[in-house]
Amino acid sequence: MAHTGQTHHISVTSPGAGGAATHGLEEQKVNKQAADKLYSIYTRQEKWFIVMIASLAALFSPLTANVYFPAIPTIASAFHKSIESINLSVTAYMVLQGISPMFWGTMADRFGRRPIFLACLLVLCLSCIGLALVPTSAYWLLMLLRCVQAAGSASTVALGAGVVGDIGTPAERGGFFGLFTLGPQVGPALGPVIGGVLADKLGWRSIFWFLCIMSAACFALMLIFLPETLRRLVGDGSVIPSPFYRPLVPIVGKGRIDRDAPKPPKPALNNPLRLFFYLDVLNLLVFNAVIYAVFYAVNTTISTIFANKYPFLNEIDIGLCFLAIGGGMTIGTVLSGKMLDADFQRTKNRLVKKAEEDPEKHIRPEDVTREENFPIERARLRMMPIFTAIFVLTCTGYGWSLQQETNIAVPLILQVIFGYTVVATMNGVQTLLIDLLPSQSSSITACNNLVRCSLGALMVSVVDLIVNAIGPGWTYVLLAGICLACSPMIWLAIWIGPRCRAKRRARDNAA
Repeated sequence: MAHTGQTHHISVTSPGAGGAATHGLEEQKVNKQAADKLYSIYTRQEKWFIVMIASLAALFSPLTANVYFPAIPTIASAFHKSIESINLSVTAYMVLQGISPMFWGTMADRFGRRPIFLACLLVLCLSCIGLALVPTSAYWLLMLLRCVQAAGSASTVALGAGVVGDIGTPAERGGFFGLFTLGPQVGPALGPVIGGVLADKLGWRSIFWFLCIMSAACFALMLIFLPETLRRLVGDGSVIPSPFYRPLVPIVGKGRIDRDAPKPPKPALNNPLRLFFYLDVLNLLVFNAVIYAVFYAVNTTISTIFANKYPFLNEIDIGLCFLAIGGGMTIGTVLSGKMLDADFQRTKNRLVKKAEEDPEKHIRPEDVTREENFPIERARLRMMPIFTAIFVLTCTGYGWSLQQETNIAVPLILQVIFGYTVVATMNGVQTLLIDLLPSQSSSITACNNLVRCSLGALMVSVVDLIVNAIGPGWTYVLLAGICLACSPMIWLAIWIGPRCRAKRRARDNAA
């Protein structure tokens, strides 16, 4: 029978006293494979394949935003508008980037990941065609189509996070989320480079033709290979959905479909705004938004500060400077997922050992990873104080290296470290958010996107004014100080998390 509940655990069988170590390890491996099978019919390789497709689609959210930046002066000239007027399209894009996932994410939690993914990519592709053909006399149409483009591209991150929550057990979710965020994290680094080359060699319209072709290719890939993963529709993947939800070429899960599996009950349409009233969720959303806003402040000022402090750089050189922070983020994406899984396993093993040594607590070793027994907040946030400290120190050093106009290698190296820590921090928080509400993973990611994009847009609107007023050195001391002031929210999350989860569990049981 398909398992659709939110309480997941991994069976653990320890070898008996005097038992062979090899036999014990093999038994644990078999039990883990059995538990994984209970959660999802897909093999680990098939799960990686599904996550890679979702990551490719999620690339379009930051790529569509950042590929546009190098062409802003050219577009302003073509439309006979000021750069400030064209920048309004960036502001409009960020507003829709924060709002639209609240709609698409909720729809995905109700009607399925696959159809909403395809709808978003179709909207993105069509809007790119419109932008590539927009007449330079229709500035209003440029603004409108950029809003439509944001509505299509921005939600792919929330949808992909939903897929990770659907197919990944808590023990492997960190690694999957790390791979998934590879797409969204490299977008800010690759976007300006691609946009600069295309605008310079082929003209600004080629940027939108490029996005059109790429989004159409991703649409075709998902149409052909991506299965429906929403547990409310397909359970562990063994329930056969309607033909609309099936891939054209079903290469994953083939031969493991249970034609007799009962269909899960139809869910009610939940309002994602109510998630803001969960204290533990709101605490994590605010902390993550502050880190994201400071990251955006660094990323959006690279062009202007580097051009001012290092005048020997041309436009292409400045575009390549984005690769430093992008490289750090890529490394962080790969390593942070492995660290999250390792921390989960370390916490689980410690609890299993404690349960075996103290049977009076009446917790069986195989029950330690049940939602009511496992301290998921402590497991996910164990390394967070260290990452936050490095983040604060790096941010401060980065600002003063630019203030003192040191060798350009210094701020670039600090960008790599900064990029690593920001991804490690945000991935830990975002994985925990999915752990807290796995059945609403798209909605919770949409809420996360709304809060962080709102704070990020506010930061972008004031950071240049602050830099011009007090210089980059004191600007990043100020921003690092804000992050430091918010760091107690990590311990607050660990403290209030179990209590808030217990209240939700009691309310759900009563309902």
